[in-house]
Amino acid sequence: MSQQPPFTIRYFAGLAETTFQAELGVADPRLVDYVADLLVRYIRTDVVTRIRGTSGRPLMTVTEMAAEAAQRLGSARRELYRHIGDFTLFWAGVYPEALRDSASPVTDQFANYCRQGKQSYHAASQIDPLGVAQPDSTVLQCLSERFELCCYGLREIRRHWEEGDGEAGDEILLIG
Repeated sequence: MSQQPPFTIRYFAGLAETTFQAELGVADPRLVDYVADLLVRYIRTDVVTRIRGTSGRPLMTVTEMAAEAAQRLGSARRELYRHIGDFTLFWAGVYPEALRDSASPVTDQFANYCRQGKQSYHAASQIDPLGVAQPDSTVLQCLSERFELCCYGLREIRRHWEEGDGEAGDEILLIG
């Protein structure tokens, strides 16, 4: 997991386990661990801007990231597709309201994020990780196949931390 305080890791691991296993009936520890790690990693805003294009400029949109992924090879391509999957899953799951375009009701950015996330996780799962142990391709394929369920689970996790004991959720949101 990421370089976060042990409390943060335990907090999100507990929320993910409770939400996915007890409430949603998802008995896949690798998937649940991946979702918890995703939350821990995305607390830090620098994770969002860590992917850079060939010019060195941070890639901030899914369209830019996808275009860059198409140009990369091997494990670099796999990592970028995984990042796109993580990016879209995080926003579609935790903050879906940020994807609603009030200026254009025709545009469904949420559906676009879900489609792109599923495709990106699938693409990443098809590329040999070249000896890298984590995440394995079966977890990435599972994320592709269960993307909407994971989005729902992340929304439930957010609801729990917002309705929870207050202090723990507030402490998490101040990190990073």
